[in-house]
Formats: sequence, C-alpha cells, structure tokens
Amino acid sequence: MSVIVSDTCGWLLDPHSFINANYGCCIARHGCMQQSAAYNFKREYFNIIRPYITSKPTTDNEKTKTSTDNLKTPSGVDVQKRRGRKRKRNLNQGELDSQVYHDQVRLLVQEGTKSLVEVGQTLGYMTGAAFDGITNTPQDCHLAAMCDMAKSLVLDGGDDAVAPQSVWRDEALDLFSRITENPLDQSCEVTLMGEHYLIPPRSKFLLSDITRMQPLLNCGETFDLIVLDPPWENKSVKRSSRYNFLPSSQLKQLPVDLLSSPECLVVTWVTNRPRHLRFVKEELYPHWGVKLLAEWLWVKVTQAGEFVFPLDSPHKKPYEVLVLGRKSHNCDESVTTSTLSEHAVPLPDQRLLVSVPSTLHSHKPSLSAVLKPYIRPNSKCLEMFARSLQSDWTSWGNEVLKFQHISYFTKDTTNEIHQTKH
Repeated sequence: MSVIVSDTCGWLLDPHSFINANYGCCIARHGCMQQSAAYNFKREYFNIIRPYITSKPTTDNEKTKTSTDNLKTPSGVDVQKRRGRKRKRNLNQGELDSQVYHDQVRLLVQEGTKSLVEVGQTLGYMTGAAFDGITNTPQDCHLAAMCDMAKSLVLDGGDDAVAPQSVWRDEALDLFSRITENPLDQSCEVTLMGEHYLIPPRSKFLLSDITRMQPLLNCGETFDLIVLDPPWENKSVKRSSRYNFLPSSQLKQLPVDLLSSPECLVVTWVTNRPRHLRFVKEELYPHWGVKLLAEWLWVKVTQAGEFVFPLDSPHKKPYEVLVLGRKSHNCDESVTTSTLSEHAVPLPDQRLLVSVPSTLHSHKPSLSAVLKPYIRPNSKCLEMFARSLQSDWTSWGNEVLKFQHISYFTKDTTNEIHQTKH
C-alpha cells in the first residue's frame, strides 16, 4: 500500500510498495507464447539507513580541531563546520527569505514528522532495517536526446484528434508524435526502441518535450488533476548536467489552461528556492487562472525515521514544497465550489507527506493516493515532466519512460512463470 499512516498532520507513505502494486503479474510476448511474471522495483533504491552528511570528509589534521558550532541531525550525528576557509558574510535576500519560510514551517515539520513516524513504527515501519542487495549503476537514459532528434519529424494529424496507439499490438509505434497506451488491466513488458520497459495497466504516455505537445492537446481529453515536476533551474543542475533545466518564463508556455477541466486540481513540485515559490504563487498560477489553495511539504526521512538532512541546516533542508490550487474557468468560483462539494472534501493547508526518498535523482513519490479524496471519482489525471508511469494516469515528458526501464526492476523468481499460447 502507499499510505501507511494518515492523521491531521499528513501522511506517512511507502512509495516502494506503491510502485510494486502494479507489477505482481506482468505479461510479455515471446514468439507465439505469452508469459507472465512478477517484478519488483529494486528495494535498494530506498535503502537510506543514515542521514546524509552535508560537510566534506575531514582529513586527519582537521580531526584534531574542535568546533563550538556543530549542527546535529536527529540521530545526534555532528556535522562539523568548515572553519577558516571562508569569512563570514551577510545572508543575501534569497537566504533571508529561505530562513523566514523555514521558521514558519519548522514546528510543523518537526512535530508532524515525529507523530507520523512514531505511529508508523508501531506498525512495523521505519525500524532502520537495511535491505539486502547491491545498487547497480542505473541504465543510461537517452530519451531526452531522442526527443531532440525527433523534432525533425513532421507531426501527423494536424489538429484532428488521434486515438492512442497500443503497446500490445504487433505494429510499429510512433512514440514521439502519438499518445501510447497500455489498454490492458495488467502490466506488460514491451520492447521500445530496442530497450525493455514495464508499462503499468491502463496507463498512457507521450514522449516529447515542450515544443511537441500537440498530440497531448489533440487527445480529446481534459484533466481533473494535473501534477507538475518542472526541471527547475539551479546551480547544482548547471554543474552536474544531469538533466536540462527549464527557465521559469518558459513554464508559462505550458498549455495547462487547455488541458484542465473547469475544477482541475493543479499541483506543482517546487524547490526550496524562494524565487521559484514566489514565481509559482504570484505569476504562474495567476497566468493559468489557478487559485492558490494550499502548500504541502514532502519530508524526506531515513529508514529509521530521521531527517535525511539536519532540519536547521543552512545548506539543504529535508523537505520540498508542493503548491496546490484549483482551476476556475470563466472565473465562476461559485460554480466550482458547488460542483466540488458533491464529490471532494475541502483541500487542507499545511500538510506533510513523509517518506523515505529514492536515491534516484528526481524520483518523486506518487501523489495518487493522498490526492484522491480531493478530486472527483474516476478523475482523469495527468503528470507533466514525468519520469515514470502510473496506472490510470496520462504521463508526459522527454524522459517519461526513464524509471520504467526493466533494469530498475528484479524478476520475482519465487513464482513460477506461466506460459500460454496467443
């Protein structure tokens, strides 16, 4: 299950179990035979036993020095300050804004996380137990580069609606200019562009970047829930080149207005940079006609329930922000409120999502279970800038299949593989 504990502070989540729920019976074709097998997302990607240490390892000479200003993690691990390397300076405006925001949410994060973790521990979770297994180097992902090359191809269909193509048919697939789906009620293993991927049941996806979104607009659907995880610009991304960032100004080009239903719930993952948070609240949501309703926090903890970074660390915080709002077409808020009151409970502010984070870069926990009470039954859901797929969701991004690659999974050899002719 995904939600382990739910209370007035928020939710304690098990993202690993949520992923695995889709792959207990995965079918594949091999010639004229159809095989079924169980797969598990590699558990070692969530094998975070101790808090991260933000300072650099000390040398033997540095170990003899003492520091009167040590930071401590919840487990009591000292994080020794580097002394003598930089002179103290005044905080810049961004750092001051970050501290103000942290002061506002600190008590909620500290007390709410403690409450959720303690209940989870009584249920057998957050015990600090390590997982067996060696974390292999993840498969190199070339999907974004393929999307760039696909820009030279002509989009077919113009503005006409085009039905999704099925991954389960014996035909050539156009992954870059048509929506692709798994229409089956079980996951399937398929070969796409020479690589093996696991596709969850009733999922749809479009592999493209922001310049090739027309197939999504032509799908003939609008969505009741849109979750965005933008590749925000920051210094570490520029240095690492792990993925291409998108300037904030380009986010306004996203056709959220055309993709959203009248009461669409819009949720955006935001880094801890204050300027990004201000941009979403003061520019992006107003531009899309989205009314700001709530801010939630994703708190990252170890397998023992400790913050992965010291709560008061000046460098990295153990949480990220989610900004939630609702789309109101024609500015008729009375219609929106009346319609939603029949289907969904009011959206609460200041809630926590507590979980062990994946060690894979930008591998966020699913929000499907926690957002379900706040949208209509049988809602249509869309994830933008996705790097994985979900059952009953449409996903879009230039790395949308990244974490569906079979190299991130292990086959469950305890169950016998069943073979049938097709």
